[in-house]
Amino acid sequence: MRHLRHVAIAVAALALAGCGVSLTPADVDAAAPPDPVGNDLAAVVEPEYVSPLDDAEVLEDPGAHVGESTAVLSDDAVRVLDQVDEPELPTTVTSHPRDGDVQVTVTDATRVVAMDIAGSIAATVWALGHGDALVGRDAASDFPGVEDLPVITGSSHTVNAEAILALEPTLVITDGSIGPTDSVDQLSDAGVPVVYVTNNATFDGAEELARQVGAALGVADSGERLAMRIGSEVADATARIAALAPQEGDRLRMVFLYLRGSAGVYYLFGEESGGDELVRALGGVDVAAEIGLEGMKPLTDEAMLAADPDLILVMTNGIESVGGVDGLLEAKPAIALTQAGQQRRFVDMADSQILAFGPRSAQIVEALAAAIYAPAASGSPS
Repeated sequence: MRHLRHVAIAVAALALAGCGVSLTPADVDAAAPPDPVGNDLAAVVEPEYVSPLDDAEVLEDPGAHVGESTAVLSDDAVRVLDQVDEPELPTTVTSHPRDGDVQVTVTDATRVVAMDIAGSIAATVWALGHGDALVGRDAASDFPGVEDLPVITGSSHTVNAEAILALEPTLVITDGSIGPTDSVDQLSDAGVPVVYVTNNATFDGAEELARQVGAALGVADSGERLAMRIGSEVADATARIAALAPQEGDRLRMVFLYLRGSAGVYYLFGEESGGDELVRALGGVDVAAEIGLEGMKPLTDEAMLAADPDLILVMTNGIESVGGVDGLLEAKPAIALTQAGQQRRFVDMADSQILAFGPRSAQIVEALAAAIYAPAASGSPS
């Protein structure tokens, strides 16, 4: 639903409220000639994925565990499909900007800018086997292989149209979570095909994103195969997690808390925020749903005490921005009164990963599960 994309846009605005920095053409070395990009897929070794839950030492009673932990991907590479298709162009696809669907024709997908607040679109392009077409990346796209690409988003997740045009893109794929809209419109006005995809913060949304990005690149069949792979991997991961998580009655009560201490931002994430999808996949009780919380709402003492979670999910930079667990409990005494606060049960994960529903969805949820149920295997303090 469009609502989910609007939640992501609001998160972007909250993340660095008051920071209006955007890039200029100089920031992406506009003077450099548009030579072929150097992110050669053939040079990137795609290791076989090893689940952190394999042979993990699972806590006998996760509800009795004391202490915070960090979810760490055992391998942060984005795995490419076994079969990579050549684009069939031109192709005409449906673009979904906020003011209504339009038809966009793509004739060239050799120089692509893929941008969104979570880095999911660029990761999807990479997984489809067309990462070598990427000429710029958003700040959230930090997986192996794109390190040397110019970053086209500023510190406030805004873009400068001239800086992007300097990269001479033949296609821009976005979901509207990065703006301002006027800057993106300038790209269209300059003749660059801009395709808006839907990018819902759900596992089903990750599958649909694969289909839409594949269609925009002219590799619709690859998009369908990637969607099927994501769905299969997520199903396997959730089944594996369900086998080691406590059963009904003993499941951990979980909630996602969004923090930006520098901006004084404290938000609880409820239904249709992405946090709810993670909690369910992790075998937890979605306490935000219990108290009727939809979307994201400012944290209140009453809501936190009513939720009384056993465990709180946070972004790594978010918890660091409030001075760690100690700083959070001092700033928000109501959290200290919850079971999670008393037991210091906070699980953090990199900001660019924890809500990045895309090709690594299954790996992300398994890393979170390891940090919750088998912290010794997560590479984090137990």
